[in-house]
Amino acid sequence: MDILSKLHPPDLTRLQSRRARLLRRWLAAALVLTGALLLVHPGSARGAPTAPAVVAAHDLPSGASLRAADVQLAELPDEARPEGALTSLDAVDGRLLAGAVRAGEPLTDVRLATAAAPGEPGTATVPIRLADAAVAELLRPGQRVDVVAASEPGAPASVLAGGATVVTAGHQDPAPPAIGRTDKGPLVLLRLPEAIATRLAAISLERPVTVTLR
Repeated sequence: MDILSKLHPPDLTRLQSRRARLLRRWLAAALVLTGALLLVHPGSARGAPTAPAVVAAHDLPSGASLRAADVQLAELPDEARPEGALTSLDAVDGRLLAGAVRAGEPLTDVRLATAAAPGEPGTATVPIRLADAAVAELLRPGQRVDVVAASEPGAPASVLAGGATVVTAGHQDPAPPAIGRTDKGPLVLLRLPEAIATRLAAISLERPVTVTLR
C-alpha cells in the first residue's frame, strides 16, 4: 500500500505543499545559475559562436593615446561584434582615439586616428592657437588640415604647412580674456615633419593662423 494512502487528508495536503515549495526553490536556483552563466559567457552559454574583440577597459576621452591598461580582450558573440572590430591588443597600442568611448565598448578601425601616435620618427607635435575659436570646435583627432597664416601688411596670406594631422583640439576657455590680451582660440596640437613644425611654431607666435579642412 502506498505510504500516501495512509496519510490523513490534512497531512497529505501539507506534504504536497512542501514538495511544491521545494520544487519552486530548485527552479529559482537553476534560473539564477543560468542567468549568471549568461552574464559571464553570453555567447557560449547559448551555444552561439564567439570571437575575441578589443574593448575599452574604462572611459576614454577623444584623442587619448592607447596603452595596455586602457584596453582588454573580451569574448563577444557574432551578433554583438560591430563591423571593423579590432581583435588584437597590438593593433591599438600607441594609437590615438578619434572619438571618446565608454568602458566596455568594442573598438573598431574607424575609432582610431588614421595616423600613428606622436613620436613617429621624423615628426614633431606643435601646439598653436587658432585665430578663430570656432574653427577649433570643428577639429577631430586624426583629421588632416592645412595651416594658413593670415595676411598682414607686407605679408600676404600663405600656406605654412600642408597635410598636418590633428592630435588633439582643446576647448575654449569660458572665462573672459584678461585686459589688454587679445582672445584667441584654444590650443590645437598638430603633428607634421620636424622642420615644418619648428617654422610653424615660430610664425604662429608672430602672425594669426588658422586651418583649412581637407
